[in-house]
Amino acid sequence: MAERHAVRGVVAGVAGGLLAAWVMNVWTAGPGTAISNKLETPEEQEQLSAHSDGEDATMKAADKIASSVDRGQHLTHEQRETGGPIVHYTFAALMGGLYGGLTEFSPVVNSGFGTTFGTALFVGGDLIAVPALHLSGPLSDYPASSYASPFTAHLVYGATTELVRRIVRAIL
Repeated sequence: MAERHAVRGVVAGVAGGLLAAWVMNVWTAGPGTAISNKLETPEEQEQLSAHSDGEDATMKAADKIASSVDRGQHLTHEQRETGGPIVHYTFAALMGGLYGGLTEFSPVVNSGFGTTFGTALFVGGDLIAVPALHLSGPLSDYPASSYASPFTAHLVYGATTELVRRIVRAIL
């Protein structure tokens, strides 16, 4: 491996995180949806539909951020549709950068070719932070099968981040 270098690791991780966020979106729209359709019963799909307001956690986060900056002014639905991806890619870049920087100094960070990292993001983000920040209902509101697609999407995110990080880091 090349000489340890935190900044190069962060840059490689940011590149990995950004590309991985896009791959994660593609996964969610294709295979992730197929996984959900196979695992969720019609009753579970109805339950999920009852809890859906048409906005995902990133859209709600964009609104919370905007309203905290702009003295309580909330975003329109169209603005949330724009803000959601900004939140998603910003978070992905930040987490990728953190991952890339830490990987420079501890080989355990990229264990499982980034899938351990993806799992940690799923647990910390989807299972803990999103409900705690009221960006979704409590975990008990959703059937266990509804977590299969987001979990696999985070595995894809982690592995893609690691792949891109390695390529970019080899160049730097």
